[in-house]
Amino acid sequence: MPELPEVETTRRGIEPHISGHLFKGADVRQAKLRWPVPQDLTARLKGKKLHSVQRRAKYLLLNFADEE
Repeated sequence: MPELPEVETTRRGIEPHISGHLFKGADVRQAKLRWPVPQDLTARLKGKKLHSVQRRAKYLLLNFADEE
């Protein structure tokens, strides 16, 4: 289990490389997380722009721009 400093380091490292980019797809390797991952996750997010990456405890939260 990663400790908080490592999670924050990861967040800071990936955010500049993925923020502002369009979502193309995802590989879900463990669908049984705290909340189940929807089977249609890729379809729901495909083409949406990633707004930011945040951290909440040991989780990384990917925030997508609302384009409606």
